[in-house]
Amino acid sequence: MERLIEGYRRFRGGHWPEYRDLYKELSKGQKPPTLVIACSDSRVDPAVIFDAQPGEMFVVRNVANLVPPAEKGEGLHGTSAALEFAVRVLKVGMVLVLGHGDCGGVGAALKGMPLDDFEYLDDWIGLIAPALERLGDIDRFAPESKDMLEREAIKLSLDRLMTFPFVANAVGEGRLSLQGARFRVFDGRLEWLDKATGEFNRVA
Repeated sequence: MERLIEGYRRFRGGHWPEYRDLYKELSKGQKPPTLVIACSDSRVDPAVIFDAQPGEMFVVRNVANLVPPAEKGEGLHGTSAALEFAVRVLKVGMVLVLGHGDCGGVGAALKGMPLDDFEYLDDWIGLIAPALERLGDIDRFAPESKDMLEREAIKLSLDRLMTFPFVANAVGEGRLSLQGARFRVFDGRLEWLDKATGEFNRVA
């Protein structure tokens, strides 16, 4: 608790004076141009990676930066609700699925780690299974396989975004762009998905 309070004090003493006018303007409402769907991993903060100011990004974070299929029914659909709010209410112009290297959720899916003792995590990690199937017969313990699955899971989430009618309509009308990227924790490099080739290219 004390560390958080000290952090707040630094914010009030440093960042708050710098952004005072911006926060005053933002208090009237937000209009972020981008929704970022990122991992909950503590090492991968989109605002830090993109050096974003307050109000620039609407962010939803979950384990392994996954987009579930569009579905209704029982259960609480947090990521889907955030997506709907961003697209239909805030009218963002871009949705970015931001994955990262050394993702624990992807690693669990790759190795088939037993998650039976967990009440929610097992089903959630199961969302990665179609991406693993797309890769075919790979060595699940090879280091490069994890990188491959991290990238394929991003592509899968982009495909699933299009199962939401309000997303598909916005994309079809040219009001929304869907993008994918992967942040490499160990060297701070960003890879951006070229949707025409399916390759992730390092950003210079």
